[in-house]
Amino acid sequence: MDILQNYVAQNIAGKSILVTGGTTGIGRATAILLASQGGNVITMGTTQEHLDDAIKDIKKSATGTVHGFLADLSTEEGIQKVFSEVDLHFGSLDILVNNAAMPYGSVTEGDYSDWKHIVDTNLLAYLACTNEAVARMKENHGGHIVNIGSMSADVREKTGSVYVATKSAIQGFSESLRKQINPYGIKLTLIEPGAVDTDMQEDSTEIKKEKVRKLEMLAADDIAAAVLYCLAQPIRCDVVELKIRPHLQLI
Repeated sequence: MDILQNYVAQNIAGKSILVTGGTTGIGRATAILLASQGGNVITMGTTQEHLDDAIKDIKKSATGTVHGFLADLSTEEGIQKVFSEVDLHFGSLDILVNNAAMPYGSVTEGDYSDWKHIVDTNLLAYLACTNEAVARMKENHGGHIVNIGSMSADVREKTGSVYVATKSAIQGFSESLRKQINPYGIKLTLIEPGAVDTDMQEDSTEIKKEKVRKLEMLAADDIAAAVLYCLAQPIRCDVVELKIRPHLQLI
């Protein structure tokens, strides 16, 4: 246990951390946990009400600094704002958790503007944030990028072709980019959860909590703990890919 705490202290405490989509679900749980371990966390949301509530929640147990602002990651202007805030508050970046994403069904539903918004949010924002993060991490000769993917990249549900396309792309992007950035001392981890109790799930809160109790669904805190585990590894260890599914999600 002492060894683990030492790794957490070395790799998270005092580090500058950007968590995208930190106002709800996995992003919020991750921001709370990393801030509680001494990380200096910055995150963003798209509505003031959700942002205010999340920042208040994150600060409750934070031992590092916490910053939040509004930004739309589906736009170039939103990405620029994110890293302007990063530079303003941190001046550098140690950890990026690419998490912000939206659910969507099949390409037989909606229209071009709907699909574009999902692709811009779920995929292009990952690429753009990673590009900005790598530029800053290279200057520091180190860093860690965690991409939150999905089991959909492998399961490929027949009713979710648009979402599946974005998460399959994140999988390929992560595998390719890791080979490029490792020589710079930058780690990259892909975490692919199964069903998680978040706003992405259409079930009611009561049904989702029951599924968690029955081991059919994960809690957002479970994924946050996985992020912490991956980040806390010593420099010699890379957790390249981590698949996490509920015990009774038998796919």
